[in-house]
Amino acid sequence: MWRIGVTGSIATGKSTLLAAFEKAGIPTFSADAAVAALYEGEAVAPVEALFPGVTRDQKIDRQELARRLAADPQKFKMLEALVHPLVRQKIAQFMDGAEAAGHVAAAVEVPLLFESGYDYGFDAIAVTFVDPEIQAARIMARPGMTVEKRDTLLARQMPQDDKKKRATYLFDTARPRDDIDAEVAALVADLKAKGPKK
Repeated sequence: MWRIGVTGSIATGKSTLLAAFEKAGIPTFSADAAVAALYEGEAVAPVEALFPGVTRDQKIDRQELARRLAADPQKFKMLEALVHPLVRQKIAQFMDGAEAAGHVAAAVEVPLLFESGYDYGFDAIAVTFVDPEIQAARIMARPGMTVEKRDTLLARQMPQDDKKKRATYLFDTARPRDDIDAEVAALVADLKAKGPKK
């Protein structure tokens, strides 16, 4: 099976690309969605222990957690050391399950793929990008976004140009969604023609 990693900087269309892979008929998985589920399940107790008072209704209050991290950025590493292994486990389970089900490919979105330095065993990396002006406008259009928050987020991420150099496939998501869907469909058809990755 072809294991495809989907990544890119903030507001560059990763979700759009993942949806295109799903539309093309291959199973998809989002690390962000895995984190959201963990913050309502097995990660609640350990995160609460690290940041007392961030739990609301048996769930991690992500806005409160973000506020705490902004006040104490040193704790990012501690949070990542706690959550990332759980997410990696979910990704491995998903990919093994997709392979066992006989799929020719599976796509997994990992926003901080390059920054993490972790090898997920991907055979190819699809990187999303847009012009910096479009990225900046998309970021600032998000609810509750401030210039300070934007700068903090961007400071934690590898520049777009560096990510593009590491890509197997590049996708400019400023284009119409139909174009992206067609490009992904062609890529999946090509992988099916090649047959499962051994």
